[in-house]
Amino acid sequence: MKTRVPASARAHFMIERSYATATLDDVWALWTTSVGIEAWWGPEGFDVAVTFLDLRPGGELVYTMTATAPQQVEFMKRAGMPLTTECTVRYTEVSPPHRLAYSTIADFIPGVAPYEVATVVDFNATAQGVTLAIRFDAMHDDIWTERARAGHESQMRKLDRLIAAQQRAGLA
Repeated sequence: MKTRVPASARAHFMIERSYATATLDDVWALWTTSVGIEAWWGPEGFDVAVTFLDLRPGGELVYTMTATAPQQVEFMKRAGMPLTTECTVRYTEVSPPHRLAYSTIADFIPGVAPYEVATVVDFNATAQGVTLAIRFDAMHDDIWTERARAGHESQMRKLDRLIAAQQRAGLA
């Protein structure tokens, strides 16, 4: 087993997004409601079902994430990982509608002791819509950090498509 790396000793990476004509409240709701989270959370090729949501500092989001696309199913099988994983997010800051911070436990990596990964999301209203700045802890090594970055970018593409669809439908 590898040595646990404390979150404070790890690097971070950022993802930023801008959504023209979206409202802060609409984007906040996509991050903080069961319906919103289920609509986009998780990398492409994975479905998410929220089983519990307590949106407050110390509260939790519990969800299952299931690989559904053939490429993701094959990757999970090759990596010796289950197709469905229950995940828990522990909220550390909830400041509607401007900041959301949470941690997860990376306990799904074969041969690596579980460790905490922190995420901070800043939501900002601008004259052009809404911007998001998301800071993620790096993982325990470069390979898994790149996998995490790719997964988060994939997840954000799902959010991008959802917000664009809502804008076209006049919902955002």
